[in-house]
Amino acid sequence: MTFQLASLDMAGTTINEGGIVYRVMREQLESAIGRAIDDSVISRWNGTSKRTAIVGVLDELGIDGVDADALYAHFLVALAARYESEPPTLFPGVRESVAELRSRGVKVALQTGYTRDIAESLMRSARWELDAVDALVTADDVAESRPAPYMIFRTMEATGVTDVRRVLVAGDTVNDLRAGTNAGAGYVVGVLTGAHDVTRLGEEEHTHLLPSLATMAELR
Repeated sequence: MTFQLASLDMAGTTINEGGIVYRVMREQLESAIGRAIDDSVISRWNGTSKRTAIVGVLDELGIDGVDADALYAHFLVALAARYESEPPTLFPGVRESVAELRSRGVKVALQTGYTRDIAESLMRSARWELDAVDALVTADDVAESRPAPYMIFRTMEATGVTDVRRVLVAGDTVNDLRAGTNAGAGYVVGVLTGAHDVTRLGEEEHTHLLPSLATMAELR
């Protein structure tokens, strides 16, 4: 095995939550500003921390007078409620692929733009135990989320992997790929189960594009 760590995004990559996070974010933003938001605006912030996304959308639209912190707090409550009513699941083959890698001595870490409480709740809802992976890094663990590489570096620190060339980064958004590239990861893998399609991901620097993470353990 040529990589020592698989540093994986959560929603849209390992966990199928049906795009709920971006639907809820759109609902909260549109309610706050009183008008519709174009898909392309929301899409540009896919893969970043959710607070960063909310602030970024407001700034991009030139919206003043909206309390971003209060809006983010309302978003978290609404998101938790939606996950309660529409429980997420693991994408087919993810559990097995992760277990296969770990059985070979490869570390597996999750990194996400969620807060830790939401990330852990998402895993519980998907019936995925925290000890099924070696580390969980969230947006509140770093100074800046994707496309900055800091969450990837934190997964390396948490798992004791020191050579970024032997790290596989996988995600379903442009910002996931940009973070992997910015980190200098040896494997930058776009996964076609989430927010961005093959055309969008294919335009970004990458080493692999996969239909899903079910075949991740086959990469060399």
